[in-house]
Amino acid sequence: MDKQQYAKEVARASAPSKMRATLPLAFLVGGGICALGEVWRQLLLSWGLQEDTAMATVSVTLVALSALLTGLGLYHKLARFGGAGTLVPITGFANAMVSPALEFKAEGWVLGLGVKLFSVAGPVITYGTTASVIYGFLLWILPTMPRP
Repeated sequence: MDKQQYAKEVARASAPSKMRATLPLAFLVGGGICALGEVWRQLLLSWGLQEDTAMATVSVTLVALSALLTGLGLYHKLARFGGAGTLVPITGFANAMVSPALEFKAEGWVLGLGVKLFSVAGPVITYGTTASVIYGFLLWILPTMPRP
């Protein structure tokens, strides 16, 4: 089989892309999640919360809501509808944390739930801690370095 025949076979066996239909849905769902967070932030600010407190409250609320929807099996349905739009970092991370834990809860609290919960969080926490130490060290060593 030569390259042209192989390319024809691959094209024949591959499913056609549904990108034209899925991109607008991903945009709407992801934008909706972000808009929900912004509306909640503005509401908290109007109630008199300080900016950092409002932003932290929004983050915690979005994580809790995402974890709750994952536990109820609704986040998966939203992801099937909105595709990559549900990968908005904060809600997508919460979903990625809760899903494996729910999947392996039959193995018990320690070996199932605990292990799977930290199999996702471990690399993220390790990278975040290591990166912050490196950046802090660089800023300490290079005081003339521009700060963000």
